[in-house]
Amino acid sequence: MNIISTIVPVFIIIFLGLFAKQIKFITPDFLNQANRLVYYIAIPAMIFSSIAKASLNTQMNTGVIMITLFSLMLISAIAFGTARFLKMARSSKGTFIQCSFHGNLGYIGLAVAFYYLGDSGFVKAAIIAGFVMILQNALAVIVLQYHSGSNTGHPKMFDTLKKTMVNPVILSAIAGILFSWFKVPMPLILDRALEILTGMALPLALLIIGASLSFEKLKPRFLNVMVSSFLKVMVAPAIGFVLFKFFSVHPKDYLPGLIILSSPSATLTYIMAKEIGGDPDFAVAAISICTIISGLTYGLWLSIG
Repeated sequence: MNIISTIVPVFIIIFLGLFAKQIKFITPDFLNQANRLVYYIAIPAMIFSSIAKASLNTQMNTGVIMITLFSLMLISAIAFGTARFLKMARSSKGTFIQCSFHGNLGYIGLAVAFYYLGDSGFVKAAIIAGFVMILQNALAVIVLQYHSGSNTGHPKMFDTLKKTMVNPVILSAIAGILFSWFKVPMPLILDRALEILTGMALPLALLIIGASLSFEKLKPRFLNVMVSSFLKVMVAPAIGFVLFKFFSVHPKDYLPGLIILSSPSATLTYIMAKEIGGDPDFAVAAISICTIISGLTYGLWLSIG
């Protein structure tokens, strides 16, 4: 029951965002500005506030982080091998691989962790997400650059990697870890201001995800998109789940990592595909269908986990 009461409300808000876009209540201009607000202010504020007030001795599990990162690298290799057997343009192969491992952590993964696991589970998921974001963004740049048409954009690769390291979510996670590690007291005024920002972070993020969905590009690349989505929301978490069980990790410890691995393809895959010679249309289709499918697969993995 807890799974249903967690997943269904999350996707009700996502579909509300999609409906609001269809009736033009949410306009493209508003969507762009709201996305910037959530990405640069609300979500980082929530992550920083949660981690800064947490105890790293109990909330940071190095083993879970390492297994999650290894699972990410393994699904990347599997997607690379799968792409070789599919008849796609070279640029589409790069985007296919990226969409198979690059998860939407900030907007969906952390939302599920918060509503299903509560504050403690959210902190664990946020710490894991900081490391995963660094790796998956670096892998995405490498994969897209390798499959780009020119394959000569070294400055662009360097610039994108540099932008990855100043990602607001990553920076807020690092700042929160430092605050917690050195036991820096949180001023009451700052704490309450962050609490206000935190209240709008996840609901607005879910509305934005819904308003960003588009299925117009799906039909001509349906099979490849479905394969990519299957790898992302089924194979990737399956790898992590098997490894967590193999190393006898307790469900309370590995569930945040499993939720991170189960997240659908990130909206950032579209932006990166556009910047680094990928296939933006494939990314839009993959983001949309993978997000919808994840409503079912999240229920599956949470019930198994």
